[in-house]
Amino acid sequence: MATMDEEESSFTLPLIEDDENKQALVTKLEEIEPNSSHSCSTTNSFFKTCFNGLNALSGVGILSTPYALASGGWLSLILLFAIATAAFFSGLLIQRCMDSDSNIRTYPDIGELAFGKKGRLIVSIFMYIELYLVATGFLILEGDNLQNLFPNMEFEVGQGLTIGGKQGFIIIVSLIILPTVWLDNLSLLSYVSASGVLASGIILGSIIWTGAFEGIGFQQKGTLVNWDGMLTAISLYAFCYCAHPVFPTLYTSMKKKHQFSNVLIVCFILCTITYASMAIFGYLMFGPQIQSQVTLNLPASKISSKVAIYTTLVNPIAKYALMVTPIVNAIKTRFSCRYNPRFLSILIGTNLLISTVLVALAIPFFGSLMSLVGSLLSITASVILPCLCYLKISVLGNFFDSNMYKST
Repeated sequence: MATMDEEESSFTLPLIEDDENKQALVTKLEEIEPNSSHSCSTTNSFFKTCFNGLNALSGVGILSTPYALASGGWLSLILLFAIATAAFFSGLLIQRCMDSDSNIRTYPDIGELAFGKKGRLIVSIFMYIELYLVATGFLILEGDNLQNLFPNMEFEVGQGLTIGGKQGFIIIVSLIILPTVWLDNLSLLSYVSASGVLASGIILGSIIWTGAFEGIGFQQKGTLVNWDGMLTAISLYAFCYCAHPVFPTLYTSMKKKHQFSNVLIVCFILCTITYASMAIFGYLMFGPQIQSQVTLNLPASKISSKVAIYTTLVNPIAKYALMVTPIVNAIKTRFSCRYNPRFLSILIGTNLLISTVLVALAIPFFGSLMSLVGSLLSITASVILPCLCYLKISVLGNFFDSNMYKST
């Protein structure tokens, strides 16, 4: 058996003694690295990843923040910033977990690295149920807002059989969303995401315009704190930051992965400013009468209200595919590679969409569903699980490694 000195000396011997050759090798590695087989899907630039990240974080949550503020009172805004800060740092922990092992590609991979097969199963359950219910909430939101625009609409299907307006709108919107589900390239989805990010800004601007110039005003005072509704406020604020299961997908799609922390900074700052602004202006406009979606309070006859409502319809269409992409990829891995991957993506995406339509028709209450997702799933998947996985992988892993080294 070799001695420790011999082993140590073998690791300290220079592999390349010529400095020029060493520099040439480093340069060559830097050129090869972006095109390595492990980075086959790393096609997104910093700005495209920002668009995808903003689209994942922003969206339908912006509509429920005034209702959350009305439920908890003005002081509940502190909780919005606290949840945003916690969600940001847990996003950084996800990045550090992925940096620790180059084989990690998805959120469940992090759970498996930390806690084995059981960890992967637990993370997968929370992640996929959350994404599935959020996608279902998109369809409910579409049906609510279209019914607000066309309150007396009904659809005839067959002899003497009619479908209510909201149910019919959900089915129509699902057909519009269907082509975006077939896109399995995040680089292409980033262009769809750009429309979703733009939609959030238009919604905020339209609602402020409605309050300032359409006779509604900002005269509502509200309450300082409402302890009875504080849990509802926390749940809805948490729902606004439920995109963490998508972060590994965004991370692996980047060309320059070291810039992912900057992506998180941009996304969280912009989204938090947007959420807080919408909450404040919406609460000042409608006070305690605010509904679960602020667009449902808008007078449908006003042009600015129609702009806000119609733009609201763009967000779920742009966001749906990004939310279900991790679910589609997970199901694809269960099938044999002899099947056509493109065909599998289309088949799985179509069936997922159909199932969410059925659930949306059965559970028509947007506010209750979002509160459930925020309280039970978002906090767990977006804050608790990243912290536990990071502690197990990094802190406890280094502790056990140091103890093993000392014992030897």
